[in-house]
Amino acid sequence: MKRIPPLLLFLALCVGAMVSPAVAGDTDPLFISLTSDDSHRARMAISFGGNQLKRGHPLTIFLNDRGVLVGSKANSSKFESQQKAMAELISQGATILMCPMCKKHYGVKDADLLPGLQVGKPDITGPALFRDNTKTLTW
Repeated sequence: MKRIPPLLLFLALCVGAMVSPAVAGDTDPLFISLTSDDSHRARMAISFGGNQLKRGHPLTIFLNDRGVLVGSKANSSKFESQQKAMAELISQGATILMCPMCKKHYGVKDADLLPGLQVGKPDITGPALFRDNTKTLTW
């Protein structure tokens, strides 16, 4: 009975040594999925992404579900600070994509897209999401 705990400890250490930790490299891309039109959640996602962009992580923000409303000029009074922050991120090299199905569902018109915002499609969204070492977060 006294040998079981040391044996279990040994096995746990062996298994733990085989598992690689999840860490981000200095320039690993970040893909943020923003699904909410809650102004605080949107501000958190955009701000977090901006801070990582400043640290050298390529940034893609994917506006989907109700998040597409944040990227519509028709909602500029509700999302003024978020839209200003997204424009700044775009000018710094971030990519901001909008889900085309969600855009249609919520009635966001092409004319209402923020300058520089792109409507996602498989040839754009896929490479951003599946780029080697990309880390993802959702708000």
